[in-house]
Amino acid sequence: MRLLVTSDLHYNHARSRPLADEVIGRINAERDADALLVIGDTAVADGDALERCLGLFTFDGPRLFVAGNHELWTAGEDSYHLYTHELPRRVAAMGWRWLEGEPFVLGNVAVVGNLGWYDYSFAQPQLGIPRRFYEHKVSPGAAAHRPHFAHLLDRRDDIPPAAMEVVARWNDGKFVKLGRSDEQFLDERLGQLERDLQSVRNATTVVAAVHHLPFRELLPPPRSAQWDFAKAYLGSERIGELLLRYPNVRHVLCGHSHYAAEARVGHVAAMSLGSGYRAKTYHVLDIDG
Repeated sequence: MRLLVTSDLHYNHARSRPLADEVIGRINAERDADALLVIGDTAVADGDALERCLGLFTFDGPRLFVAGNHELWTAGEDSYHLYTHELPRRVAAMGWRWLEGEPFVLGNVAVVGNLGWYDYSFAQPQLGIPRRFYEHKVSPGAAAHRPHFAHLLDRRDDIPPAAMEVVARWNDGKFVKLGRSDEQFLDERLGQLERDLQSVRNATTVVAAVHHLPFRELLPPPRSAQWDFAKAYLGSERIGELLLRYPNVRHVLCGHSHYAAEARVGHVAAMSLGSGYRAKTYHVLDIDG
């Protein structure tokens, strides 16, 4: 199977859109691929940026769609209903396959897709930030300047002075409304991923496309404390643990981090694609069955 793969087009973002137009044009010029795969953060759900972006692709074979966290961003009140009902309908109306729950199989090769999510297992311990701040998606230094988060600072004895210097927020906290904890949502996504993996257990080779990172080995290198705070939201070790339980999962592709990385983890060749706001990329992958 030959796959065309990209991610993180962020088509609603003014700075990102021209770069997305350019990389989509290059993808459209490719020939002889069996399927096109987009792994999340194509555009936020509000408005029509998602449809405008998906409509630019002229590839006439199977087009496989995986959502990212930005597809759940909304000014409305219910990201969960958006994800489970509205987005699959809108994606299908554009002629794309909502891959989560409907794996793609060609010969002996199968492709499964999943949003994934996070449970703070990638939080950086050297920051010394207590879990309650990760749950509210705000660092101690940022919480100190926002009355809405003042309750997080009622207890100070577990906050090291250096943590108070970290000023950062994760915007899912403002724009994603799941009505359940991050761990509960991840549980649901992992349940769906396991069902999909079970459904293709007879395939010789499985490609797993997961927007969030499944392996610590794909994390970006240390940077500033603000950037290291964000690593808590890049994925979960539990995603990788599930994938490694299936010996036919040979390739794992993900986006989300905007950092290109490759790693061999057990029997899996894992790749973070590396597209982001400032640069776009795509890959042509030949997968042996």
